[in-house]
This record gives sequence, structure tokens and C-alpha cells, in this order.
Amino acid sequence: MTIQLRGHHLLCLLGFRGMGYSADFSANMTIVYNKLRDEPASRITIVRGPDDLCACFPSDVEPHCHHVSVAQHDERILQKLGFDYGMELLWSDVIERVRTNVVPEDIHTLCYTCQWRSYGVCEAGVRIIKQGEWLPPLPPK
Repeated sequence: MTIQLRGHHLLCLLGFRGMGYSADFSANMTIVYNKLRDEPASRITIVRGPDDLCACFPSDVEPHCHHVSVAQHDERILQKLGFDYGMELLWSDVIERVRTNVVPEDIHTLCYTCQWRSYGVCEAGVRIIKQGEWLPPLPPK
């Protein structure tokens, strides 16, 4: 099974610590996160627009998955990582590209529009990867 991910979710997953837009969204993201954590050879496809994580965005919240600002966010991150839409690769390849192309402080400019940036978890996630570590276990609920 290939996991479809949009550009900015490549970095969001590094900072995921169980928080999300809703319980369903967080549960879905937990499944994807744990699969990638446990199986680094998982195949992903980089897609334009909504992906497997967006699929569980709450229906009672204004969806932003098609907003131009989100597409621009995807573009910034894909450019930084040297990836493009339609690429199929292993999750471990994403991690290696983050290690070589991203520093924690990049989150401030790459993700300046993100409401989750102020929590510092994505910056911490990049730092963990840069130190040669892997995705950490999620905190207990």
C-alpha cells in the first residue's frame, strides 16, 4: 500500500505528537505516523492537494485543503526537499532528505502560516531527525 502525502505533511509528520483538528483526524494521523515509524521502507507518493491525512479532516470545520495558501506551503517544502508531485519513494528517503536539506529553524520560514508552528513540535521533530534519530513514540494519551 502506498501512502499519499502532500508536501507540507512530510514535515508535519515529524512533529506529530497526537494533536490534531479532531479525534478522527488525530486517530488517522496516528495510524499513518506509526506505520511510517515502524516501517521506514513504506512507500509514499507525493500528491498535489488533499492526501491520506486530509481524508479525515473534520466536516464541521472550514476545510483548508484546497486553499491557495496551503498549496503554496506544499510548494515551499517540496522545493526545500528537492521533491516534486507524483514522485514515489520510501519514507526513509524523506527522512534522509530532511537530514541533509532542513534545519530546525527552517520551520519558521517554511511554515510561517501554520497554526501548529507555535507549539514547537515540528522544529523539535526536525532536530530529532538531524541528530540521526528516528520518529519517536507518540506520547501516551
